[in-house]
Amino acid sequence: MATEDIKLTDGMHLMVDALKKNGVETIFGVVGIPVTDLARHAQESGIRYIGFRHEQSAGNAAAISGYITKKPGICLTVSAPGFLNGLTALACATINGFPMIQISGSSDRNIIDLAQGDYEGLDQMNIAKPFAKAAYRINRPEDIAVGVARAIRTALSGRPGGVYLDITTAMLSTTMDADAAQKSLFTPVEPAPAQIPSATSVERAMHILAEAKKPLIIIGKGAAYSQADELVKEFVEKSGIPYLPMSMAKGLLPDDHKLCAASARGFVLGGADTVMLIGARLNWLLTHGKGKKWNPDARFIQLDIDAVEIDSNRPIAAPVVGDIGSSLGLMLEKLKNAPLQPCKEWLESIDKIKEGNSAKMAAKLNSTSSPMNYFNALKAISDVLENHKDIYVVNEGANTLDDARNVINMYHPRRRLDCGTWGVMGIGMGYSIAAAVSGKRPVVAIEGDSAFGFSGMEIETICRYKLPVTIVVFNNNGIYRGTDKNLSGSSDPSPTTLTIGARYDKMIEAFGGTAFNATTPEELHEAVNKGILSGKPTLVNCVIDPAVGAESGHIGNLNPKSTINNNHA
Repeated sequence: MATEDIKLTDGMHLMVDALKKNGVETIFGVVGIPVTDLARHAQESGIRYIGFRHEQSAGNAAAISGYITKKPGICLTVSAPGFLNGLTALACATINGFPMIQISGSSDRNIIDLAQGDYEGLDQMNIAKPFAKAAYRINRPEDIAVGVARAIRTALSGRPGGVYLDITTAMLSTTMDADAAQKSLFTPVEPAPAQIPSATSVERAMHILAEAKKPLIIIGKGAAYSQADELVKEFVEKSGIPYLPMSMAKGLLPDDHKLCAASARGFVLGGADTVMLIGARLNWLLTHGKGKKWNPDARFIQLDIDAVEIDSNRPIAAPVVGDIGSSLGLMLEKLKNAPLQPCKEWLESIDKIKEGNSAKMAAKLNSTSSPMNYFNALKAISDVLENHKDIYVVNEGANTLDDARNVINMYHPRRRLDCGTWGVMGIGMGYSIAAAVSGKRPVVAIEGDSAFGFSGMEIETICRYKLPVTIVVFNNNGIYRGTDKNLSGSSDPSPTTLTIGARYDKMIEAFGGTAFNATTPEELHEAVNKGILSGKPTLVNCVIDPAVGAESGHIGNLNPKSTINNNHA
């Protein structure tokens, strides 16, 4: 065959072909040197490209897309600064257990390895390693298929997480025989195989549950990610054990379920003699299973896919190491032959506490104040969302996060998306975009004004792609609150004070979105309802009292205070 008859392809086109071969439908990213044409060719091939204003938001979108779909979300960035911007999202995906692949263009290896000073030169792969499950580099186009397959398998298998995939500039432009390139492509077989727990571990767990007088189930986002929704529901209802959903597990069973103990959280944590963790970890979100909130004599059962997580803070009496679906399936088989009998008095005491706490919450929600406070504002939003139960709710902030988690009921799994295990601010707009694109449903984002600032420019992205996202910014002029004073007496604002009377709604008008300024619960209700029904990008500036808000929300104990007196104290 004559040389001129050989058809060639290059690494850039083959990379797109490999992603297509593996079912990638969407890429979230920011283009520039050396990946601009890669995004163009991906779009040409039928992959949807969503272009962001900042790589961290693109990475957050990829991460939560992975959580929603159980397929690795793809984030594409440029080299060096763009790569670094994406690392926070990559690390957050790994900590949260979300499957994500950050693909970044990188500089000439020869120049980098000799530190000769390339354009945006950085040893990206080695920098990424501490922040991801794994990091790989593709140097030759003939290795693309293997590189993509390894990244997918690593992101999905075991505990999911973030993977970094480095694609060099030289590789992207290197050519090879097109037929040989196509033959090299493949899809990994069963990248996330079931992990079956041992029969002994299941027996042990069921035995401990049978002995419990005051059992409690805690459901975590790992259970939500597993999509073993019916098994979780069946186990809770057939066992009759009260349950406490962690924030992103809300909706696996509806929040108004009779066995939901969320409104008696403190009581059940302190009273339970046996705690069964389903895809939940005893980290800071549960005060490490220690302290005055917990029964010090409680025994723990833990269902987790990663054995390393067992005994991380408290001794686990019955570890069940396997995927959630397989573990619960085997436990349900045991439950059929030996039904559990939770203590009637335990359930009745929980119901009594729930009744009292619900009455206290109702008083907060129905309070009247001008300006609004967090609770009567959230009630206005909650009343709207009761008519849109399958909508995505994105939530971040300090008080805005804590209070919304307690007020906004969820009725479907994986519909509540928040900052998760790390508590990272800035996830709001990236998560909202991914929920609208990958989840294919309308979104309401409930944002603290400080949290919104981390990713607020992405409202232009939301408007550019005409996404059905309604954003509510709880505006009290500050971080936590807007009334703090500068202790030096100078005219500079305090460290926690933002612009007084800011009009965030005006921002979205600049990009063609719909804007509302709400100063009463009635105005807020109407604005959110109109935003959802319109299906168009909408932002509501929700004016609340600058004086309301506790520093750091429910975790103020993590923010140390100075113990030294001074003239300003």
